Amino acid sequence: MCQPYVILTESSCDLTPELVEQAGVEVLPLSFTIDGKNYPHYPDGREYPLDQFYNRMKEGAVAVTAAANVAELSDGMEAHLRQGKDVLFLCFSSGLSSTRDACAIAAGELQEKYPDRKIYTVDTLAASGGQGLLVLLAGRKRLTGATIEEVRDFAEQIKLHIGHWFTVDSLTYLKRGGRVSPAAAAVGTMLNIKPVLHVDNEGHLIPVEKVRGRKAAIRALFRHMEETAIPNQETVLVCHTCCREEAEGLRDLVQERFSPKEILITDVGPIIGAHTGPGLMALFFVAKER
Repeated sequence: MCQPYVILTESSCDLTPELVEQAGVEVLPLSFTIDGKNYPHYPDGREYPLDQFYNRMKEGAVAVTAAANVAELSDGMEAHLRQGKDVLFLCFSSGLSSTRDACAIAAGELQEKYPDRKIYTVDTLAASGGQGLLVLLAGRKRLTGATIEEVRDFAEQIKLHIGHWFTVDSLTYLKRGGRVSPAAAAVGTMLNIKPVLHVDNEGHLIPVEKVRGRKAAIRALFRHMEETAIPNQETVLVCHTCCREEAEGLRDLVQERFSPKEILITDVGPIIGAHTGPGLMALFFVAKER
């Protein structure tokens, strides 16, 4: 019997409470600020309901996020180390947040305090449902009896094979975050141009192409999956903000073409949604390459 260990990740993974439980992992909250008040975000949205969050964004409220600090991450890990468990932390992309750096510092300090415990961190180079899919697959592997090193190595091997494809309905929120210029946002809005983005091998959110119209943008996500997905998909995630009907349409396209064992539709939480706004559509799957 292998030494007991826990898999930790952050709430940027956009997994539902049911999927968190199914994977046997623990999700530590990242925080966001809206209307001048700071809230931790948990998978069940207990501190600030998602519908309320996106309604406030539609009304013009600006939401900002902050990376977790060393103390918060240390507390989350130490709770398990005290119980004699080892820790594997699957971290939000270092290309999008400094949380990974704080996690590595916390792990180093705790290793000195608990020299007999194993503490590993993996930079997933992933975000939202891409991070969630990696966590889900790693959690399921742990439940088969794999050791902490086997799951760590599995996560390292598969992380650059998690396809991330996104589009947004409005350029307003990307403009606020500096990802598109005000001039480009104005022209794009006027011409009904929608960006198609992905997360690259360095964990950065990168614009790949521009298409005319929402339907074409969602179809582009599917096209990129056709071009890069491995055959015999097991789990595919479709993640969205306030566009469930379109998410179901994308799910049906994927189901017809790939027939995966499961396609999960989840809401994107405030940690990612603060930067994309309502109308985000994202597709995550195991790919030959990102």
